[in-house]
Amino acid sequence: MASPYEVEHGIKPSANKKATRRPSMSSFFAQLSQIETTNPHALPTPVEVTAAERLLQDQLMTLQLNAPNEMNSALLNDLIQTIESQIENPPENEKPAGVPQSYLDELDRVPKKLLKSSDTCAICGEPFLDDEYPLVVQLPCHKTHRFDLDCVGPWLRMQGTCPLDRKELMKKKEIPKPVDDDEEEDDDMMYA
Repeated sequence: MASPYEVEHGIKPSANKKATRRPSMSSFFAQLSQIETTNPHALPTPVEVTAAERLLQDQLMTLQLNAPNEMNSALLNDLIQTIESQIENPPENEKPAGVPQSYLDELDRVPKKLLKSSDTCAICGEPFLDDEYPLVVQLPCHKTHRFDLDCVGPWLRMQGTCPLDRKELMKKKEIPKPVDDDEEEDDDMMYA
């Protein structure tokens, strides 16, 4: 089966191409489109959000069945448990806490030449360079938090946190306003 990149660019898949562990997320994205709307006042029902969460959880469980190592299996189990707790306690009248598609589009891409043969995606466990056209993104929380966009995208769309350290990616960092000592002295002189 051809990857979306190959289809988009008219590339014929090679016969000796290695099969990928990454599952198709088309059902998830179809469900996600049901809960996203252009009406800012419309809210998805808990059933719609739960359906999207369940599809994401199912894909992660599929990956966990053939996890390449214990670390990968533990991460997948942690992600699955997080989703399970949200399925059991769905938020009332809220949109998912995830990032918008525009956020994914703006993530830093990691050029293929900067990837090592030992670099793997923490979610699917596949070496990035096993893919002829790797689409690897680096999350802003840490320079080593690199993932296949196909793997991390669905998680980010629903959760909005880094799968590794759970930092909220849409949270704005508050920059402390520098206090100028000269201004404070001028203000004190005005009221004297």
